[in-house]
Amino acid sequence: MACHILFFSLLALASSHVIMASDPSQLQDFCVADLKSPILVNGFVCKPPMHVTADDFFFSGLDMPGNTSNQLGSKVTQVNVNQIAGLNTLGISLARIDYAPYGLNPPHTHPRATEILTVLEGTLYVGFVTSNINNGNLLFTKMLEKGDVFVFPEGLIHFQFNHGSTPAVAIAALSSQNPGVITIANTVFGSNPPISDAVLAKAFQVGQDTIKYLRAQFWMDNN
Repeated sequence: MACHILFFSLLALASSHVIMASDPSQLQDFCVADLKSPILVNGFVCKPPMHVTADDFFFSGLDMPGNTSNQLGSKVTQVNVNQIAGLNTLGISLARIDYAPYGLNPPHTHPRATEILTVLEGTLYVGFVTSNINNGNLLFTKMLEKGDVFVFPEGLIHFQFNHGSTPAVAIAALSSQNPGVITIANTVFGSNPPISDAVLAKAFQVGQDTIKYLRAQFWMDNN
């Protein structure tokens, strides 16, 4: 009996840690972000309910194509808590991605969100790379057509490339009100202050002249 009690106690303790590891459940109907508040919290403080309006849950303009006239040939139009204050604490956001012919949404990660992508127009070559462990760094790719859906697991490096000669459009849903984005090339070669040439040369096993050349490129942000 004592062993059974100990077992169930440990099971309950483990379950409580699993529950605490996920996002907490809503304790109220909504918590519209007060984007102007000087108070810093993990997320945003709530606007007083009597000041909330329908516009706090609304965004207009996602039907408009993004400007893809840039080096990458892509544009991400984000719709997260910074655009819809009512998304605060709800754990969801989305984005529209426009791709010029042969445009690229370059390798990047979302540190706080899983992404599910739906192709609305065109053809996209997409993929993600797994982490280092368990024979890792495996590449999973797929060619997507209109109506196809693909998932990029949270935190993993992924990309989308317009494989066609016509523009493409996709909608991405993300499991965070503020998923964040880390574009790999920009982060490594465009950090401020810069990462040491010696560090990058050692990491990439190339000469420092190569690092200097890569650092001198214009690393643009398509968000």
